[in-house]
Amino acid sequence: MNVPSKDKQLRTSEKTLKEFEQNTDNSGYGCLYVVATPIGNLDDISDRMRQTLAKVSKIAAEDTRRTRQLLSHIGVDTPCFSLHDHNERQKLDSIVHQLKSGESIALVSDAGTPLISDPGYPLVARLRAESIKVIPIPGPCALIAALSVAGLPSDRFIFEGFLAAKPKARQLTLERLKEETATLIFYESSHRIKASLADMAKVFGPERRVVIARELTKTFETLLDASLSDLITRLDVDANQSKGEFVVMVKGAEKNKLCISPEAIKLAELLTDYLPGKQAAKIAAEFFGEKKNQLYNHLLDQK
Repeated sequence: MNVPSKDKQLRTSEKTLKEFEQNTDNSGYGCLYVVATPIGNLDDISDRMRQTLAKVSKIAAEDTRRTRQLLSHIGVDTPCFSLHDHNERQKLDSIVHQLKSGESIALVSDAGTPLISDPGYPLVARLRAESIKVIPIPGPCALIAALSVAGLPSDRFIFEGFLAAKPKARQLTLERLKEETATLIFYESSHRIKASLADMAKVFGPERRVVIARELTKTFETLLDASLSDLITRLDVDANQSKGEFVVMVKGAEKNKLCISPEAIKLAELLTDYLPGKQAAKIAAEFFGEKKNQLYNHLLDQK
């Protein structure tokens, strides 16, 4: 790993300190830094991330034990407190009070970018509503890292996060998505990866192409690319491929398989002169008995 020179470290530190000085407005409020952290490989730590975690008053962490391990690795001893799905709303008032008192706080999740299938949304929404600064410190994000190497269309994609644990709810979500032409992206755990792939094969068809990225940036990183049926077989044969954390990327439905009546298309296109695309598609779909997602995708393609 390249070690930055003392001059570079000093310039970085001075720049970060200047950023902190600029991020306190006339009200005297502090600000929240939404800090992305490595998803596996600690060499993905950025200088700005390190400096931010060192300069803030406190760190709101999804799991303080995991965050303290990271802080120890980068030589930072900023105090942490827990902020997760089960206590976030109860702690909002306290955090707002601290920020309004001039303290600065960093928000981190266990790995990757906070709020992306991780805690933080209620907090950020509250701060935005109260005109308290929220500043992103960008970095690793598993879904973007996976999509960048998947070889699937990336101009349009839909991120659904984790599918439901119960089969019926999971299948209903997949049914809603089966005719989407955009690349579909899901997070999945080792406990449900086989069940989720089996439901995808049932709903999307066994020949739909899927790419799964496992343990990204970690020692056993794997990228598997196959039809759903072949991939399910691969996981059955090699139990190791079912272990770890997954990003599952499914190729969208083929556009030439979507059948929409010309009348519905004409009405939807006419309505876009007066209404947003989604609303135009919904009205035309209801009038002619078509599927609104197909019509909406058609309108997007026309743009």
